[in-house]
Amino acid sequence: MENRVDLVIFDCDGTLIDSEVLSIKVDQRVLADHGWNLSQEEIVRRFMGRTSAHFTRELEAFLGCTLAPGWEEKYQQWYVDAFEQELETVPGLEDALDGIPSQTCITSNSSHARLEKTLGITGLLPRFAGRIFSSEDVREGKPAPDLFLHAAQAMGVPPNRCVVVEDSRFGVQAARSAGMRVFGYAGGLTPQEWLEGHDTTVFQDMQELPELIATSAFRRPA
Repeated sequence: MENRVDLVIFDCDGTLIDSEVLSIKVDQRVLADHGWNLSQEEIVRRFMGRTSAHFTRELEAFLGCTLAPGWEEKYQQWYVDAFEQELETVPGLEDALDGIPSQTCITSNSSHARLEKTLGITGLLPRFAGRIFSSEDVREGKPAPDLFLHAAQAMGVPPNRCVVVEDSRFGVQAARSAGMRVFGYAGGLTPQEWLEGHDTTVFQDMQELPELIATSAFRRPA
């Protein structure tokens, strides 16, 4: 029984662009600037795949006070500098995108401004123009399913004909909650066991993705 794939929904950070290591290093500096010294492993566990609002709430809980609106603006240049100097696409990504015949789009907890910047640096912005969805577009970002459901509706594809490519456990959780099959990319920072589970195929080489998607289209749904 054919299990059609009409839309492939990509996360951005850590899935399309190799940004997570850079971001976490800067996150570590930002938190340390407030007296909260966390290891990179702890930052991955607490924050990877979550929204900037979640980051702020956690920092406020640590500090025991409310941060002023726009508190993070002074740190934005730290991220910009890191990205402009070192940001690249995930290895094998271009070949993977060329090998996927279905529609594609992006869903990310990042802001539209940040997505435009990072996708522009890596040359991916024209490839996804008009098909980029941010947590700014919905009430709740990942791990809620809202963003994936919003993207599917905007692209005119029912959830059961969408697959999601994610590298964080919170993104995988959101995709499953949206009723979508998941391809968990474990070629980055997230431990493979954090991605494993129902309706999820874990892989480590982005170049394998087109074949994995093609195979899943003819796999009988559970």
